[in-house]
Amino acid sequence: MSNLADGQVTIPSVVLAEDVQDAPDIVEYRLYKRRFSGLLGFIILGIVTGMQWSWFGPIATNTADEFGISLGQVNWLGNITFCIFLPASFLVPVISSRYGIRRCSEMGGFMLLISAWVRYAGTVRSLSPQSAYVLLFFGQLFGAISQPVFQVLAPMFSERWFDLRGRTTATMAIVIANPIGSALGQLLSPLMSTPRQSILVLGIISTAAFPAILLIFDSPPSPPTYSGSKPPLSLMSLCRAMLGISVSKEARMSRRERADFVIMTLAFGGLAGAINALSVLSAQWFEPVGYSDTTCGFLGATLFLSGISAAVISAPLFDRVFTHIMGATLKVLVPIVSLAWLSLIWAVTPNNTAALYVLMVIIGGCSVTMLPLALELGVELTRNANGSSAVLWCCGNLFGIIFILVEGALRAPSTADPPYNMHDALIFHGCVVMVCGSCIFFLRAKQARREMDEVMIEDIASSSGADAAGSRPVRQFGKTNIPPLEMVRTTISAKYVGGLSEDLPGDPQKRPSDQRTTEITHSSEREEHEKCGRAYNDGHIQRQQSNETRRRSIEIS
Repeated sequence: MSNLADGQVTIPSVVLAEDVQDAPDIVEYRLYKRRFSGLLGFIILGIVTGMQWSWFGPIATNTADEFGISLGQVNWLGNITFCIFLPASFLVPVISSRYGIRRCSEMGGFMLLISAWVRYAGTVRSLSPQSAYVLLFFGQLFGAISQPVFQVLAPMFSERWFDLRGRTTATMAIVIANPIGSALGQLLSPLMSTPRQSILVLGIISTAAFPAILLIFDSPPSPPTYSGSKPPLSLMSLCRAMLGISVSKEARMSRRERADFVIMTLAFGGLAGAINALSVLSAQWFEPVGYSDTTCGFLGATLFLSGISAAVISAPLFDRVFTHIMGATLKVLVPIVSLAWLSLIWAVTPNNTAALYVLMVIIGGCSVTMLPLALELGVELTRNANGSSAVLWCCGNLFGIIFILVEGALRAPSTADPPYNMHDALIFHGCVVMVCGSCIFFLRAKQARREMDEVMIEDIASSSGADAAGSRPVRQFGKTNIPPLEMVRTTISAKYVGGLSEDLPGDPQKRPSDQRTTEITHSSEREEHEKCGRAYNDGHIQRQQSNETRRRSIEIS
């Protein structure tokens, strides 16, 4: 499929009819170039929101000394992000459903801008330690409100703007923006000479990213897929479906799907919470055994950058090649990453830098690759992009809070050897991840949404193929996005011509100016049309019966 101009796309095959009454309910599935501008806006804002919650992790000790506060207070500059994320993540589906993706993104952008300069106001040297900490805390609080906006909306945006061959890739690009920001935060914050200077740099970056909200649009004029054409389901409908209460047909979930979503929530929560805890506690894990704050930042950055590289390579493959093995992939990757987390118990020792870097690569490569898969699989199980994403991210941040609070309490005293080591915290960390990860073996993970999209595409393709096989002149009124027919190529141009009628190349007929101009190019050889027609007519009835059977089986399951 190739794009021509914004609002104009080549679709290899179409629904054909002799007049409008023959196809009154056909929907056009289209792709628009502007989807990439929205994707870029989400990536930029996701990177910056990811930087702020990991910014103080590598410089926790320096920040405590600079502002005269305790390490526990510094930890809460990260904890507040997770705490605010919990209620904010459930508000995002409500706001986006009522006001749209664009308005919701604008709210997140304004919170990001406010957080940058409230946080910087806390660096004024004339302030007392407690006054400075209050401003730092509220700066992090406003930033915490903006973060879930650009994470929870990822599956909804990709469903609204991208087709089956790009949906997982789009979700991946938005989701990994946050880890990219976290990695950059851990790299940049130790490079500044003082924590006060690093906070100023973070404020400048946040301000520069704010105009990216202008790149984001609500939804395209025509949807890219069947699922993208459906109105978004509410968060309440997901809660009712999970409890087995009566809901609409679109929101209904089978018992197996409810069990799978619970398994997904536990596994996602444990692994996402483990990474969140590392971003906040990295210095406290590694510095007591002899590693510098710069090394701590490099270890965290290695985890995220290796994961980003793996996700960029793997996501397009899951869109185009390995389209039905999301569940099987998770069953392989989750045990590997769980064992890697557990092995940190023995790896965090003095002069063991090489082993730590290897483990960071394994953890990052598996964990970040799984993020878009888990979010997309959540939508497959629930058919509720906003609700499932909000639940998964909320659970991940809840686990992050638990990890940070418990591991902070498990820190060794000053009399230990080495002082303030986190060995007991690492034991807790690894055991919880192993328990959550073991649930993945019970996952079935049927991709019901994708199957329905494919059935609808095949059904339309069968019908359009039989109609297109005839030799009489035809006109195109339907709106659809289906696999290519070898002998019929159609270019749809979404432009309006005011006050004039226009000749259609390849067709002597004309149409009124209030209809969309359609250019239909037919194969030059009649024999090829007839050959194609015979092939489609022979199998037309069988294809319709097969597709109807598949569609019923999906609805029943």
